[in-house]
Amino acid sequence: MTITFAPPSASKSELEGAGSFTPKFDAHGLVTAVVTDARDGELLMVAHMNAEALALTIETGVAHYYSRSRGKLWKKGETSGNLQTVTEIRTDCDQDAVWLKVSVAGHDATCHTGRRSCFYRTVHLQDGKANLDITDDHRHFDPDTIYSAS
Repeated sequence: MTITFAPPSASKSELEGAGSFTPKFDAHGLVTAVVTDARDGELLMVAHMNAEALALTIETGVAHYYSRSRGKLWKKGETSGNLQTVTEIRTDCDQDAVWLKVSVAGHDATCHTGRRSCFYRTVHLQDGKANLDITDDHRHFDPDTIYSAS
C-alpha cells in the first residue's frame, strides 16, 4: 500500500480541522520536517520531505527525507545505523510543515558530524561580526570511519 496525498483544501476549516492529512508541498514538492527526540524534546535536525519520503515515513515508522543537495530520497541512519523510529507525527495549522518525534537507534546521534543534534553551535556577536561557538563537541561516532565505506 502506498499512501497518496490529496491536494490541500481551499477551506480553512477543513485544512485546520481533523480529517484528511493533505500536506501543502512547496514549489519544489517539499515540506519542512522539524525533528525532535521523543525522550527529552531535544531539537535534532530540520530536513525536507517530498511526498514519497513522507509516505514512506508514515507507512514504515522510520524517518525518510529528501536530500536537496543530493537530489534523492534518503532513509535517515541507513549508513550510520542511527535509524530514526517515529513515535509521533504532527503537522502545523496550514499543513506545510511536519514535526517528527523520534527515537534514535545506534549511537544516539543524528548529525553526520557524529553529534547528537545538528544544532551544536551558537551564534553570537563579536566585534561587529556574527561568529559561531561549538557548544556540543561530543562525537558519538567517528564520521570518517562510518562514511568512508559509503
